[in-house]
Amino acid sequence: MKKYRNGILSLVLVLLVLGVCVPLLHAGSGDDKSFLWEVRSEESTLYLLGSIHFMKKDAYPLGETIRNAFEKADILVVEANIDDVSKADMQKLLETAFYPGNDSLQNHVSGETYELVKKKFEQFNIPPLILDRQKPWILALTLESLELAGLGYTPEYGIDMHFLTLASGKKKIRELESIDSQIALLSGFPDRDQEALLLYTMKNLESFGKEVDGLVAAWRSGDAERMESLIIKSIPDDQRLAAIYEKIIFERNTSMTARIEDFLRTKESYFVIVGAGHLVGSRGIIERLKQKGYRVTQR
Repeated sequence: MKKYRNGILSLVLVLLVLGVCVPLLHAGSGDDKSFLWEVRSEESTLYLLGSIHFMKKDAYPLGETIRNAFEKADILVVEANIDDVSKADMQKLLETAFYPGNDSLQNHVSGETYELVKKKFEQFNIPPLILDRQKPWILALTLESLELAGLGYTPEYGIDMHFLTLASGKKKIRELESIDSQIALLSGFPDRDQEALLLYTMKNLESFGKEVDGLVAAWRSGDAERMESLIIKSIPDDQRLAAIYEKIIFERNTSMTARIEDFLRTKESYFVIVGAGHLVGSRGIIERLKQKGYRVTQR
């Protein structure tokens, strides 16, 4: 049990930071652009790259435009530095991911949901004893990570991890958020909302393979308009889930835009990586920066 918990904790740190709970989307073709934008202010130049957090090895090498932008930048900025897990409060993570004492999952979800979850995890040979101790939000993330691994996608080859490795010892690294703040976000939803998220995740696993391949295709071709339309369609009608999306995507867009503006007021240049879904749409970071008067160009 202890060994499994330690493994889950490492996985959680990656999944929380990389935003796996946002559904993966079908995609169309783009116009040979990359998912990279150049943002200019009077003082600074900032490159903003949309990330796919789980990738395959064959995604590399990345395009020359992206590589050159990274080389020009003084500072790498990520949502949270998953390469430095020492910053995470591990005790707090244990408390938010696992039920204490004799409490268990059965006390927090319906009997029907519990049976569905148990059957799903039996496919991965995870015993009920371990399943019972985990909260719904971490179970949803775990299911998605297991499916992604089965499809050959891993965080090891994610865009964030790739550039964190390249920057280590060579560039300064800063964060838009933090590991602890992302843990607090997902674990802070009430039981009924966490249960809704878990059920929605299990339902969407049926088409996961096709969707993740499509998302990667959209990212490769820089098709921001297509991704925008699919994100809007992907937001569920369930009001509980809509509220979760509001916090996971749109409220974070606001706070991350403010942080990016801080960088644009300095004399240094930045290479900023955020989940691709945060960039697109009328409430996305790109549009917010344009509305504030910055010069924004897709590369």
